[in-house]
Amino acid sequence: MLAAVAETPDEDFEKPSGCTGWSIRDLACHLVIDAQDVLITLVTPADDGAEPTANAATYWHVSDEPPTGDDPLDALIPRLAAAYGEPRWLKFHLDDVGSAAGRAAKLADPALRVSTQDMVLTAGDYLSAYVIEWTLHHLDLIAHLPDAADPPSESMAAARALLEEIAQAEFPASFTDKDTLLVSTGRRAPTAEETAALGDLADRIPFILG
Repeated sequence: MLAAVAETPDEDFEKPSGCTGWSIRDLACHLVIDAQDVLITLVTPADDGAEPTANAATYWHVSDEPPTGDDPLDALIPRLAAAYGEPRWLKFHLDDVGSAAGRAAKLADPALRVSTQDMVLTAGDYLSAYVIEWTLHHLDLIAHLPDAADPPSESMAAARALLEEIAQAEFPASFTDKDTLLVSTGRRAPTAEETAALGDLADRIPFILG
């Protein structure tokens, strides 16, 4: 994902992303915040003896209503993104902080118990939760860039598996991992054929993760 942002031409930063109301510039700024959150959480151990209260699936709060933009942090992102000025400075900061988050993730003991958002998770579960976050945002990044490459197939498969655990349901085998992620999270409306294949699950989508 870091490479995908770095390779995005500066002139494309004003194009819309797959996140309603956010440009690619705004999305890249949000990814900086995400990377900072990972760094903070990995150095915020839970109290000694604290048992996990959540895992990679239950970390997520699920809603069927998309964000309205009223959340203060959501509203801050476009202003913060604009403050960077030229896209190269935003690319530099994301690569700097994102690379550090990646290194910290590799060094972290998966069994370490960390604390975030009033939850205790193992570092392994916390990082697994972020696989779906960043895979979806990679898809958001390229939503209106037809020549851009998709996220790695391994990431999309892992994100789909976690989404099915969150939903406690399996999506049709006829759905590709990419289509599952896009349709189930409301990033694309299902076709009539897909709706029929979803059956009762069609009434439960979209799953908005927050």
